[in-house]
Amino acid sequence: MATRRAFLAGLAAASLPRVSWAEVGSPACLAAGKRGEEFVLHGLSDQGESLFEIGLPARGHAAAAHPAQALAVAFARRPGTFALVLDCLTGSVRYRLTPPEGRQFNGHGAFSADGALLMTSEVVAEGSAGRIGVWETAGFTRIDEWESGGIGPHDIRRLADGRLVVANGGIQTDPGDRTKLNIDTMRPNLTLLSPDGALLDQVELAAELQQNSIRHLALHGDGVAFAMQWEGDAAEPVPQLGLWVPGSAPQLCPPPDAQGFAMKGYAGSIAVNRAGDLIVLTSAPAGVVMLFDGAGKWLFTHPRADVSGAAAVGDGLRLTDGQGGVWAYGRGGLASLARNATAWDNHLIALG
Repeated sequence: MATRRAFLAGLAAASLPRVSWAEVGSPACLAAGKRGEEFVLHGLSDQGESLFEIGLPARGHAAAAHPAQALAVAFARRPGTFALVLDCLTGSVRYRLTPPEGRQFNGHGAFSADGALLMTSEVVAEGSAGRIGVWETAGFTRIDEWESGGIGPHDIRRLADGRLVVANGGIQTDPGDRTKLNIDTMRPNLTLLSPDGALLDQVELAAELQQNSIRHLALHGDGVAFAMQWEGDAAEPVPQLGLWVPGSAPQLCPPPDAQGFAMKGYAGSIAVNRAGDLIVLTSAPAGVVMLFDGAGKWLFTHPRADVSGAAAVGDGLRLTDGQGGVWAYGRGGLASLARNATAWDNHLIALG
């Protein structure tokens, strides 16, 4: 029956029109947020203009954009059990993805280069063991799952050759109220999976930084830049930025001592510009943005209240904040592009 259902779903999907991103205005980014009491997902132009807005049933976190079709998968803020495949032309829900019983989506996903597969970060609710769900996209049927290589996977990124980098945050949480249960023993890691889910490489931080939860990723050269959130004693500053090329040790990138506490131990989002020579970290709790060069050397810290989303757009960087602001960002600082009635949430997801 499962095979027959998948076949019928595939036929139904094949009969639906395949709308390209150009037909919905060629958005540069996707961003979730809240307007009044409503939760929404927007497609934004490179200048921060809203090209479309689609309602969500609850607070969203990140999204994944199909590489060719105007389909966005909106993920619930963790712990969550919904992921909605949205038609960005009509605003309709094409599919509602639900993880297996006892699982929770963990906020992020990634498509394969050809758009045939969607990978989703998930946890087993009891114990927070990580899983990567694999869904075919003809009918968005779940066809496989892989071990993530750790506890509490969050962000995932597909490298150009199809391998998948997983940020295993290391935190075991209560499945109901998200209470953190293992801070003293947490072991975050970065895991590299093959295109069919085999573990290829894995690195951990040094023992004194095992409470630095690895949360978010941005593609950078042959590897990733990664953002961390410190769960330990705040008496000493710790780096929130790292770089990793599979096959090598991770490189941590602390700012100068005078900037050590500027982010309050919390990096919310990370982005690398297309040239690879600028890396941005945001911290909504601290109300700051920190800019590094491509090698991880600190350049500037700029204040901005409730700033969180970050993405590479065109040749530059874009940021969003909880007051509805959309900003261009670079070595010259922040430049306002647009303001929306939507209070932007955690992430800004670049298309392409």
